[in-house]
Amino acid sequence: MGPEYEHLSKADRLVLEGLRSAGEAWIVGGWVREAFSDSDYNDIDIATTLLPAEVKELFPRSLMVGEKYGTVIVRLENNISDGTWEVTTLRSEGSYGDGRRPDQVEFGQSIEDDLARRDFTINAMAIDSDGNVIDPFDGISDLRAGVLRAVGEASERLGEDGLRIMRAYRFLDSTGGMRSMESSLRSAVRENLGMLDVVSRERIGMEMEKILGGRNAGEVISQMHEDGVLNHILPGIACTVSPSFCTDSLVNLALLCSGDSVEGSALAGTLRSALMMAKEPLRQVAFLHSARNAPVPTEIGGLRRFRAALPPEWQNAFIAYSHGLGRETVEFAEALASLSPLIAGNAPLIDGNTLAAATGLDPGPRMGRLKGLLHRIQIEQDLSTAERVLSLLDELEWKDSDYEEWPALSWP
Repeated sequence: MGPEYEHLSKADRLVLEGLRSAGEAWIVGGWVREAFSDSDYNDIDIATTLLPAEVKELFPRSLMVGEKYGTVIVRLENNISDGTWEVTTLRSEGSYGDGRRPDQVEFGQSIEDDLARRDFTINAMAIDSDGNVIDPFDGISDLRAGVLRAVGEASERLGEDGLRIMRAYRFLDSTGGMRSMESSLRSAVRENLGMLDVVSRERIGMEMEKILGGRNAGEVISQMHEDGVLNHILPGIACTVSPSFCTDSLVNLALLCSGDSVEGSALAGTLRSALMMAKEPLRQVAFLHSARNAPVPTEIGGLRRFRAALPPEWQNAFIAYSHGLGRETVEFAEALASLSPLIAGNAPLIDGNTLAAATGLDPGPRMGRLKGLLHRIQIEQDLSTAERVLSLLDELEWKDSDYEEWPALSWP
């Protein structure tokens, strides 16, 4: 039994033993790859000779999410574990008419045939019940050499499923540095970019998120740019690969788009169409893009406003984003961390009723903007009492000036 078998949890063993009590089962996928890559072990995927209904009989709480394609999500009984295991019946697929899914799925009994239909050699390995590695396409050698190679003929593999183009770039990333894409695979990628057009934007977005959050995101993104992939999946966006990328996927996406001249809201709309991203992540990207030319705050009032106006995750994202653009952020981050808590906190000390009594203003835009202006000054000067805030009315020209020009608590 191989040493990697020692990394299985008790629950993993229960699932494997249950499957093997009625048929054969192998560990496949990323878990096997990471066992030879000095990486953290992830959730295991399992291939089996059992049909989905037979798996369900062994594990009644299983979810039949992909029964047509032989996939079952196994869940254990009696709260043994909250984990799930993707278990798929051995397959031998025919043609891919639409470039997304097989025209038909034929279940099989041969692990070698199952591995032969997979995308890359480093993903076409399995571990059997004795801990022996089944590696018909020399994936271990490619792992050790840092090479990404297709199983069989590269164009044929990519022609079966366009998403494999995105997966190819994701698998360039590794703990030991960036893998190199074997020349015939890279040529096939460039020749088959049109296959991306039949893949859902949501699936492309999910792969892009993983790529942007990788350890070597900058190098991978640069190669995607060279190969024409970025222009294909992000049409209409002026992408740049010159920033210093980090490991935060949203910050890296904003850095990738930082050379585009459109406003943040317009960029968010384009990204929404291209990658089918959720609203909240897009808000952060839009904020960073809108702040790409904003100066890093240095005075204490600006620092206080930055901290009060933005949620902590946006503050950290702006620091990382600014660093990626080549700005000096060490002193800024240190100054921000050394700020004392605001005496009165972030909430405004003056409410609408108090302000109406003090000014005689009726509820409306002028009243609302004046309240926002006072709140901003309260934060910048760290005022501690409502009386001190109200005294600002004697210093401000609030009666006749254009209230639409009054700044509220925001940043930048």
